[in-house]
Amino acid sequence: MRMLMVAVAATLLVGCAGSAMNQARTQAPYKTLTSDKPQQVVAECVQFSWQDEAVFGVDAGAYLQPGKTGGMTVYTRSAESFVDLQTSASGTALNYYARHDDFVAKRRLAALATCL
Repeated sequence: MRMLMVAVAATLLVGCAGSAMNQARTQAPYKTLTSDKPQQVVAECVQFSWQDEAVFGVDAGAYLQPGKTGGMTVYTRSAESFVDLQTSASGTALNYYARHDDFVAKRRLAALATCL
């Protein structure tokens, strides 16, 4: 029973994050970046760097999922920040979205930049 409740809660959270991400994607990204590294390597690095509790405290959750139109997406709880990654001719194209232009968004961007 407990496992069922956890599964239902996780499904609801993903659904809420998905609608917030879809809404954010209708706007211009907070920042567009490129990397010459493979998409999978960059995505795992971003996920790992966003999970650093020393930097982000208790809000250090980061999740990796297949992207809406291919590629991959790394996102935080409630999709406060997320990055869409797509394979490009020169490596990986990244579109970073942040719900608020605050110090947390800038910290996540700085952590993301270390993965390029």
